Amino acid sequence: MTAQRKAPLGALFWSFTRIGLLGFGGGPAMIPLVQQEVVKRHAWMTDEEFADVLAIGNTLPGPIATKMPGYIGYRVAGLAGCIIAVGAVIVPMILAMILLLGVFSRYRDVAWIHGMGQAVVPVVMVMLAQLTLDFWNKSRLALGWAISLAMAAVAGGLIYGLGLHPGWVIGALLITALLRPGQKATEASS
Repeated sequence: MTAQRKAPLGALFWSFTRIGLLGFGGGPAMIPLVQQEVVKRHAWMTDEEFADVLAIGNTLPGPIATKMPGYIGYRVAGLAGCIIAVGAVIVPMILAMILLLGVFSRYRDVAWIHGMGQAVVPVVMVMLAQLTLDFWNKSRLALGWAISLAMAAVAGGLIYGLGLHPGWVIGALLITALLRPGQKATEASS
C-alpha cells in the first residue's frame, strides 16, 4: 500500500458534501464522483487503492454511499475524518430529499419537473460508463485483455444469468486471490 496524503478535515467535509449534493441516482452513481474527489482532485488515494476500497465495499452489506466515505474518511483523517465524511454525504442527501420530494409532490404534474428527473439519467449513465472504462483499462493492463474479458464475461453470467449477488462474486475472487500463491511467494522460495 502506498503512502497517501492526509486530508484536512475541511477539505474532506467539502469534498463529500459536493458528492452528497451532486450524487444523483444513489450510491452507484456517486462512485465516479468519489473517485474524482479522492483520487484525481486531492490524490488522497491511488486508482488501485480506490479500486480495492470499491471492491471490498461492494462485498459488505449496506449502501456503498456510506461505506466508501466512512472508510476513506477514516483512512485519510482518522475517526474524525470518518464521521465528517459520512455526515457530509448523508446530511445533504436527507435535506435535499425532504426539500425535493416536497416540491415534487406539490408540482409533479408540471412538465419541466418531470423532464428534469429524466434529464439526469443520461448524465449518470455517462459517468458510470467512464468509470467502467477506467476499470477496464486498469484490469487490461494488470491481467491482459483476454483474462479481463473472460473474467468480465463469467462475472456477468453469474450476476445477470444466474442472479448471484455481486458481493458473492467479488468475495470469491478475493478468497481465490488470497489462497492462490503469488509470484512473489514463489520467487522467494526459489
